[in-house]
Amino acid sequence: MHIPTQALRTAAKGLVLAIPLALGACATQPPAVQIAPGITQQSGQLEFGLPSGEYRCERGEHMTVQRELANTVNHRIQLGWKGKQYQLVRDYTYSGLPRFEDAASGLVWIDLPWKGLLLDGHTQKPLANECRSA
Repeated sequence: MHIPTQALRTAAKGLVLAIPLALGACATQPPAVQIAPGITQQSGQLEFGLPSGEYRCERGEHMTVQRELANTVNHRIQLGWKGKQYQLVRDYTYSGLPRFEDAASGLVWIDLPWKGLLLDGHTQKPLANECRSA
């Protein structure tokens, strides 16, 4: 049986296009990689393993931070600040630093391995700095 060359080329092109689609459909979240004690990286985003609970800051400010994990990634936090509750959603960043934002209020929380920082997202000015778990 003879198959024309053009038919073989067309079939091969279709297969080349179908393989990445099939692999993408089967893909799962890449595993978290520990890069230092208490620090992991997954999909280019860093996780610092910081606790939920009360945080105290340098000028006497305090807040509560409740972390919500999905597939070992901190994807959202509930922030208690000045008597109100805010839900801040993870904003995936180029640097990989955990950055959470509430678009309605403009609050931005940034996790660093040793502290947290609360910003006014509209002006980028700090509202609370040097925030550490109490």
